[in-house]
Amino acid sequence: MNESAIPRRALVAVGIGNVVEWYDFAVYAFFASYIAGNFFVAGDSTQALIATFLVFGAGFVARPIGSLVGGLVGDRSGRKAALMLSLATMGAGMVAIAAAPPVTAVGVVAPMVLLAGRLLQGFSVGAEIGAAAAFLVEQAPPGRRSGYAAWLQATIGLASLLSAVVGLAITSVLSDAAVAAWAWRIPFALGLVIIPIALYLRRTLPESAAFRTGQPATTIAQTLRTLFVGNRRNLVAGFLFSIPWHLSIYCFVIFGPTYYRIAAGLTFPSQEAFSASVAGNACLVVGCLAFGRLADRAGRLPVIMVSAAVLTVLPFGCLLLLHAVPTFPMLLAVHSVLCLAVSALAGVAPSTLPTAFPVAVRATGVSISFGMAAIVAAAFTPALLTWATGAVSVYAPAMLAAVGAIISLLATPWLFTRIRALEPAKSAP
Repeated sequence: MNESAIPRRALVAVGIGNVVEWYDFAVYAFFASYIAGNFFVAGDSTQALIATFLVFGAGFVARPIGSLVGGLVGDRSGRKAALMLSLATMGAGMVAIAAAPPVTAVGVVAPMVLLAGRLLQGFSVGAEIGAAAAFLVEQAPPGRRSGYAAWLQATIGLASLLSAVVGLAITSVLSDAAVAAWAWRIPFALGLVIIPIALYLRRTLPESAAFRTGQPATTIAQTLRTLFVGNRRNLVAGFLFSIPWHLSIYCFVIFGPTYYRIAAGLTFPSQEAFSASVAGNACLVVGCLAFGRLADRAGRLPVIMVSAAVLTVLPFGCLLLLHAVPTFPMLLAVHSVLCLAVSALAGVAPSTLPTAFPVAVRATGVSISFGMAAIVAAAFTPALLTWATGAVSVYAPAMLAAVGAIISLLATPWLFTRIRALEPAKSAP
């Protein structure tokens, strides 16, 4: 294979697989209100929706297991092996959810099958992130690390964009009754079509040069000892850094379409909420790539710090404006601005976190720090915000995102101190 073509092929192979991984996640969140009616006993629709999001959150319980397994596979057997494992597991989760019988047919077995599918999804995403981030950072051409790694988050945005387009098409063409009865399964089935293509692309890639020339640990115990003893501060710093990364995405990109339908004073129809999600995710994708390139020129630390400062105040203004003028054009504008603001942090984070760990434990370090932060900051965020939006404040998403932004302002400088200590010549922000 032409050596100069490897970085571009790496982007495609990791990107298309990552789209499948996160498309499945986003579809579940976007169709949560329809899933609730199929898997939980009819009654209080809000309670059913909360239960559906709790199952969504339960998938994050499997993330640390997936993170540990995928990270160890990535650091000991290669980044490719971990990427193949995560994609195959995601396919199994898709099948489980797409084919799960409704509660009216099998009773309590229905939510149990749904839960099993979500646990497989959680394992898969946990196994994916560390190997994918390490692979892109290691395959990037000199001076383009942030721009290349930004594709990791950009493809997550593409996945959300794709799921929103599918959701908009299904809810526009079919009646709400048809979507609630069976058509919500279509997006999960569509995702299965892409998996064989993604598996082929990943299988044909060469392993990263950094892994091939490095010295992987000979045993699992050695890998864990190197990480938890020799790099424990880096692990803590990476965990704290990953919390606002998750919160910003889950408060707006993931929970946004549900929020616009249930928040007091809004209640936009599904088609308008999905349309806003399409526009917002397009801004997220473009923003991630733009801010990634900016970070290669201006430095990662300034971009992240400015974006965190913006996220402490901008979401309040956006939601205040939307509630004051609850029209569809305003919804499009507000959600697009929020997603663009999120992209500044989320676009640069994938190139930053891997550099906090040595090559020998990079995939495991990224997987564990990112996965543990997912449990704290993402697992039950949609369920929490569903409750808080009605019981606490309609501005709950902005409040939670501001908490994450403040954590970012405090944790990011410390993370860069750890990066400088690890690679003083290569990792200056």
